[in-house]
Amino acid sequence: MPPLISVVVANWNGRRYLDKCLSSLAAQTYPAVEMIVVDNGSSDGSAAWIAEHFPAVQVFANPTNRGFAVANNQAIARSQGTFVALLNNDAWADPGWLAGLYAAVEQSPRVGMVASLMLSAAQPERVDSTGICVDRFGISWDRGGGQSAADWAAGPLDVFGPCAGAALYRRAMLDEVGGFDEDFFAYLEDVDLAWRARWLGWQARYAPAARVYHIHSGTGGEGSAFKTYWLARNKIEMLIKNYPLPQLWLYLPLILLYDSLSFISMLPVPQRWDALRGRLHGCRAAPRAWRKRRALRRPALSSRAMLASLGAVAWPWQVARRYQHVTVRRPPGDPRSSVPT
Repeated sequence: MPPLISVVVANWNGRRYLDKCLSSLAAQTYPAVEMIVVDNGSSDGSAAWIAEHFPAVQVFANPTNRGFAVANNQAIARSQGTFVALLNNDAWADPGWLAGLYAAVEQSPRVGMVASLMLSAAQPERVDSTGICVDRFGISWDRGGGQSAADWAAGPLDVFGPCAGAALYRRAMLDEVGGFDEDFFAYLEDVDLAWRARWLGWQARYAPAARVYHIHSGTGGEGSAFKTYWLARNKIEMLIKNYPLPQLWLYLPLILLYDSLSFISMLPVPQRWDALRGRLHGCRAAPRAWRKRRALRRPALSSRAMLASLGAVAWPWQVARRYQHVTVRRPPGDPRSSVPT
């Protein structure tokens, strides 16, 4: 019997997505699965609906929205699997998804994370994500986003880390790293987790056979004030915690310049205040982030090796192309935007 995989779905007012999501998990060909949903104070009756229609699913309900990081940590603590798979509530998986993830993780005991081939639900021939990329300015994005799925049917197989919207994690790695940072609430918590795991010598793989279909930001809303704030805030804490030293002092002026240009580009849109508020709160949390950094275990990877794992810096117009697949198409005259923060 293969090892148990615990599949976790964090849900917040996602009732309209859950039937397709949970039905796809019930149809997995992998034989040893437990399913857990953590409901974050939904007001749409999600928890009761799951209990009625999917009685085999364990449901844990929070009275309020505790955030993506907390919800997944809660489920991981309650789960029994040797591996933990995460799937967004606005995604659904092919029947061979878990089998594909397991085939990748069993290649080596140091593979702690596996990324799925996430396809756009609206354009299934296009990639939504094949994992996480991070460049030397600390900008993260979805690897392969917007590109033809046919181009990513094989590899490359080594990645910085998986997008937590459809990922597999080894429990031993989660125990060593400490799970998701709950101060992140939502967004970039998967990048932070991957970064901390890589510092400790864990590896990440991409499993092209593990396919899911994703409605990008179906819950949080692409370009929303909520997402804009948390991306801006969490990026600062993530870099303080994880960027290699002493290289950070070399790149910091350029990182600040690039971030200033990014903020200036948001001045025409209402979300500029959310971007500013997120940056201010991120700076306020800097001392705490630094204490977290100092509390991390002695790294197995050198600073030079970590810097080498980061992607090359791109020109501003090249950075914009990374996000074309998530740009929100809004009616003419609508001032809202999904400019990266």
